[in-house]
Amino acid sequence: MKVHPSQLIPGCVVAEDIPGKTGRPIMHAKTVLTEDLIDILHCFLIEEVEVLTRLEDGIPFVPGQKIIQKDEQEEKPAPIDLPFTEFYTWTVEQYKRMFVGWRNGKDVQINQVRKLIVPLLERVDEIGLRLYNLHKLSTKKDYVYHHAVMMGLLSAFLAKKSNYKHEWIQVGIAGFLADCGMAKIDENILYKAGTLNTAEYEEIKKHPVYSYRMVEHVSTLSQGIKLAILQHHERLDGSGYPLGVGGEKIHPYARFIAISDIYHAMTAERSYQKQQSPFKVIEEILYEQFGKLDHPLVENFISSLTNFGTGTQVILSNKQQAEIVFIEAKYPTRPMVRLHSGQQVISLKDDLSLYIEEILS
Repeated sequence: MKVHPSQLIPGCVVAEDIPGKTGRPIMHAKTVLTEDLIDILHCFLIEEVEVLTRLEDGIPFVPGQKIIQKDEQEEKPAPIDLPFTEFYTWTVEQYKRMFVGWRNGKDVQINQVRKLIVPLLERVDEIGLRLYNLHKLSTKKDYVYHHAVMMGLLSAFLAKKSNYKHEWIQVGIAGFLADCGMAKIDENILYKAGTLNTAEYEEIKKHPVYSYRMVEHVSTLSQGIKLAILQHHERLDGSGYPLGVGGEKIHPYARFIAISDIYHAMTAERSYQKQQSPFKVIEEILYEQFGKLDHPLVENFISSLTNFGTGTQVILSNKQQAEIVFIEAKYPTRPMVRLHSGQQVISLKDDLSLYIEEILS
């Protein structure tokens, strides 16, 4: 729809490039308007702007109508009585609203963050192995938001399994906030449909610093959380970013997030990548990231992922259904399985072309 700048509100999405007096665009399509950007349109004496019919967060846009922001509404308790998967989806949607606010210049409100993510973290035990199927809910469009919530969930889950009895919630909060700095990345880079070029990738690599700056002065966050946010892309061999530190200089919290980050990034659907099997991904993490990630934590991650017994029903990468009949300790991701069709028994460790695609029960 076409409207005068006086009718615009923050959150409107520009549908077409807005040309200036010289003919060159002063704003590009897909720009999400802020109050400052709307002021710029007035300064350039723009008479008409083509915008989408919905705001960035999906709310229908009514020209000239003030939209009450989430943090201006009466706070409602999280709907924790929802089934876990639905509660997870609700949390992703609320994170998206937070993210839009950060992109528009709002500060991180740690009380809101805790109220959002902690109830989800506290339910992580009830989902069990199904936690590793949540990557299927992630979409190309909303990957950024799913990724943040999954980093929080997986990091907390792994920390809890690693006997961080009193700190696993803190690890989860760090994972949840690790990518908040993505809100400061140019949208054309963040939502690019395709592989990033070198310059774009270098800009993406700045997000841990942006994230750290956004929480640096939050007094109610521990230094451990802040360091984990800054260091979640660092690697033990010093090959990570943004600082290239390694070994004992990397905070333990960051090591949990690093594994969770890689796992979800590799399993989720993205603009340039289809969903991948958790079991195939975990094998790649084990062998390709050796020396870069905390190996005992990786093994613990694998152990929690493969905590199934004989009789478990699975789907293989060739789409055949099978039943696990024997698990060899050295090869937890590659058990012996009996095919439903023909009752043939296959050892997955001897047939590397096959792997478990999904756990059924």
